[in-house]
Amino acid sequence: MLRTFNTHDVRPARELSGRLWRFTPLDDADGVRASESSMRPVPSCWQTYPGFEQYAGRARYETTFETTDEGNVRLEFKGVSHFASVRVDGETVAEHYGSYTPFDAVVRGLKPGEHTLSVDVDGSFSDQYALDVPNDYMSYGGISRGVALEQVGDLFVERVHVTPVRPLVVDGGADGETGGWVARVRVRVRNLADEPRPVTVGVRLLDVPEGEAAQTFAAVAQPGSTVCVDEELTFPHALTWRPEEPNLHRVAVTLFDGDAQSGAVAREPIDDLIDRVGFRTVEVRGNRILVNGRAPRIKGFCRHEDHPDYGCAIPFGIMNRDLMLIRDMGGNAVRTSHYPNDELFLDLADELGILIWEEGHARGLSEEQMRHPRFEEQSEQTIAEMIDAHANHPSIFIWGILNECASETEYGRTCYEAQYALIRSLDASRPVSSATCKFHRDICLDLPDVVSWNMYPYWYERRTATDMVSETHAWSAEHGGEGKPFLVTETGAGAIYGFRDPGRDIWSEEYQAYALREQLSQILAFEPCQGVFIWQFCDCKVSRDWFKMRPRSRNNKGIVDEYRRPKLAYDAVKAVFGSYDGYLDA
Repeated sequence: MLRTFNTHDVRPARELSGRLWRFTPLDDADGVRASESSMRPVPSCWQTYPGFEQYAGRARYETTFETTDEGNVRLEFKGVSHFASVRVDGETVAEHYGSYTPFDAVVRGLKPGEHTLSVDVDGSFSDQYALDVPNDYMSYGGISRGVALEQVGDLFVERVHVTPVRPLVVDGGADGETGGWVARVRVRVRNLADEPRPVTVGVRLLDVPEGEAAQTFAAVAQPGSTVCVDEELTFPHALTWRPEEPNLHRVAVTLFDGDAQSGAVAREPIDDLIDRVGFRTVEVRGNRILVNGRAPRIKGFCRHEDHPDYGCAIPFGIMNRDLMLIRDMGGNAVRTSHYPNDELFLDLADELGILIWEEGHARGLSEEQMRHPRFEEQSEQTIAEMIDAHANHPSIFIWGILNECASETEYGRTCYEAQYALIRSLDASRPVSSATCKFHRDICLDLPDVVSWNMYPYWYERRTATDMVSETHAWSAEHGGEGKPFLVTETGAGAIYGFRDPGRDIWSEEYQAYALREQLSQILAFEPCQGVFIWQFCDCKVSRDWFKMRPRSRNNKGIVDEYRRPKLAYDAVKAVFGSYDGYLDA
């Protein structure tokens, strides 16, 4: 299962995940340890295979697929950790670094018959990888997300982006209440052929009360390149997406061979792509983030993709249960710490009206680590791939980067500047931010749209949350953050599931529940703060290097444990969150 809806009606497509692949660990000389070869499910993480719990090397995954006609195939990988080398029938067709972003490969002129697909995966901490380092979460190895196989012609739709611009005002209505939106639509068409090809692109909105006719546009796709059709379109029957009413529409893009304006166009489409969008606006006005003109009170959770039985290859049912538990506690937002999430999770958030802070892949890196010769290249690649793949999700209301990195140094500032500039060049429709813990040292607060702080009163700091949040807000205003929205992006306390102590000793469930009650009630009572994200939703495994700081080799600050069993803090969070409205202007 790759998405919660069908993405093609014309293009033949099938899933290669959801089946067993042959898994073979590789030795240091790039040889095959055939004696340990076995059949394993994809997606999965090899640390969940018996005997490979601490394996951090390289492995090969292999399967076969059949084609009945000669033609082109497109392979899409939603996530491979950390580095993937993809071969079809022994020929390398793609290489990709980045554990949490998708990539594809197009193989031209594949003959009919059975073909072998193999993926060599490097899950080590290599000098070539700037972002994957031992950290306060587990770095898993494997094909951890879905894989798709599609048959494409020489012309095919590569991507569609729909950016809501403004609601229509119809018959005196306002804010889209009576329906209708203006949006900027960008469609990319790729031409694999050796000659230019005229094409016609049709754009049509589905899931509307009344059918809407396709709006068509002509373009010429140059040989071996991609052409972009970029238009501002009106969708008169589009409904507004709101957290409390998450209306969604599928946008269908159909591709025709030839120029419709000259009359020389094929009657039947040669390709299509269906994605799903929600029409809403996000803006920063003064010290508030507004969604459709209103300021949501953020009652959020930071969440790692982690489970003892599945690693980071979280099954669909568990994703849904996580969001159900978050909603039950009164939560309305999730921060995807500290990397882009599986698109299935984002689909569910869209459907449930959960707001998402989606984050590039970097956590707690020092200036020395940020000076890695490939750091900026790999960070910017991750950001570009994240936005390209996920920009249509209405639940995403903030793009985040560089959690707790070297924002107190001049060199670190150059990295923040470059990455913020990249995000704004790719998507100006959402604010940007980064979570910092550099108290009285951060020199980057003038750069983001939203000022965001991680703080742990009653845990690392023996101070009240009222003192910490008010002091930090005042200091931020004097050092670049004046007048900006203000969020607390981490707060919490640790507890070992089942450790009870009426004296509220540290690591007891009683102390965690007490600390969360004090933290949340005091932070949410501070008027300039728009909201808070709890660290964290569930306990997660950490790298072995962190064992001195993390009992059970886990970050134990989850409100539920790694198996999603509620701690005493569950009811404490539910009580505090339930006492606050979903909007600051309610």
